[in-house]
Order: sequence, then C-alpha cells, then structure tokens
Amino acid sequence: MSATLSPHATAQALPYPALAQQIEAVLRDPSVRVPPRLVERLANGASLFVMPAHDAQVAITKLITFVHDNATRGLPSIQGDIVVFDVATGSRRALLDGPTVTARRTAAVSLLAAQRLVPHPAGPLLIVGAGVQGRAHLDAFHAGLGVREVRVASRSRASADALVAHARALGLQARAVDDADAALADCPLVVTATSAQAVALRGTPRPDAFVAAVGAFTPQMVEWAPGVCQHLARTGTLVVDTRDADHEAGDLLQAGLDVTALPSLADVVNRTPAWHGPRPGGPVFFKSCGWAGWDLAAARCALAHAAP
Repeated sequence: MSATLSPHATAQALPYPALAQQIEAVLRDPSVRVPPRLVERLANGASLFVMPAHDAQVAITKLITFVHDNATRGLPSIQGDIVVFDVATGSRRALLDGPTVTARRTAAVSLLAAQRLVPHPAGPLLIVGAGVQGRAHLDAFHAGLGVREVRVASRSRASADALVAHARALGLQARAVDDADAALADCPLVVTATSAQAVALRGTPRPDAFVAAVGAFTPQMVEWAPGVCQHLARTGTLVVDTRDADHEAGDLLQAGLDVTALPSLADVVNRTPAWHGPRPGGPVFFKSCGWAGWDLAAARCALAHAAP
C-alpha cells in the first residue's frame, strides 16, 4: 500500500536524531548504490534534478526543480517529490514531499558531521542565511546537539527576525546580527546556508570552530571567500559530504583546492585510511553538496517511522 505524505507528515516522519542515524547507516551499508545524478539546465538559470538511489530493500528517485530566485515570486526555490519503491515487488511504497526531505536530510547530514567532529557542541551557533536551510539547521542542531544560543545573519532583516522568533519559541536565546564576519569570533558553531550567488563571508572562523557550508552545491556557486578556504586548508581540516563534491564544491573549487584529496563523511564514519582525524587546534570545515544517498536515508527513516 502506497502512502502520499504531505509536507507536514513528511517532516513528522523525519525526526532529526533518527534521520542522522539513518544517514550513518547508509554510509555503512555496502548494498547502497547511488548513480550520478542528472542535472538538466533549464531556462533562466533553473535546474531539473533527477536523483536515483537504492539498497537491498528500497529504491528511490528524487525529482525536483531548483530556481534560485523563486523567493521573489513567493515560491520555494526547491519543488518536487521523492518516489519510494519496494525492490522485491517493484511497487510504490511512498511519495514524500521533496522540499521537506531536502531541507531535513541536508540539516541531518550536517548534524551527523557535527556529532562526529564538533569540539564545542553547545554553541553559540551562527546561522548565515535565514531561509529554509537556516531554519532546518537551527532545528537539527537544537534537537541533536542541544544548542541553546543562536545568532542569525541575513541580507533580509525580516527573514533574520523571523528565524530569531522561531528560535525563541523553541526556548533558545537568539538575536540577529548585522555583521556575520564579526560574529565568527564568538561562535564555535557556524552554518552557512545562503543562496550562494556571491561571496557572503570573508572572515576567518575560530581555531576551534566547526563550519557546515551548505549553500553552494555547483562549481559556480560560492559562499566563502577563496582566501578563507585556502587558510582553512592550511590551518584546519576540510571534509566533504561525498565524492560528488569533487566536482561540485564551488567554495573549494574556486579556491583552487584539490577536493579529490579531502576525506569524505563516509571516511569519517567508517574510519578509513583517508581519515586521520581533525588537525589539532584547527577549525573543521564541512562542505555539503548533496547526494541521493541522503534521500534514500530519509526514505528508510520515513518507512521505519510508519511501521507498526
């Protein structure tokens, strides 16, 4: 029997701690297969993403569009669905809301990386970019790390104030800041979730900082200044979400860094020879670009949540 989940029902089926656990399980599962995603460029800079993945029991395809300036139209930047199939019978098991899955699984990936790599999980947390991903990361870090204090920087003061109000409704201490670069000095946790159409940060994170950079997921997109990325490569530890970042991590590619030489989150989780641990006394910069394996983890989490 197939279930069609609304955005609310999709979110309810994907609690952040459980979703982070499923993401780790996917990284440990040798049956998981994730073909290269298809990205078709559309008119006016839009993109169509087709992202399949499967394991021994479940097969999924994510079909979404991305239009970076949809906010000006009063529309979400990401729209679409994830179709979940049973491998044994080929029958459809669920239809999940694509934007909700994208927001929550991206934040849960950052949460898993932070659980493994953060020296100071309590924060304060600086969020740069107060859109969907900014809110998802606030919720994920609150639920999974116990963050109690957050600062929000955004080009839109109204958006920043709305996210601050959401944080306060959760019982967090929160305030908006005008200068994200200056706020880096006070925040050992940093999430950048901007539209990544131009450099948003030129400051240097603290030596004990953990940064999750999620805004840029194509070679042309960028959030962090190239000089900052080069400094982090010299003094800290760079980790990418998957090997797809080798050709998608705009921040690092535009800095002229050899992304192929960097460890991935799978290396961290499985402690492969590529992972030597974070450099002592240096920041950790986690670059996230996206992967259909994360959507497979979300499907597994949703199915487990629905099981009697």
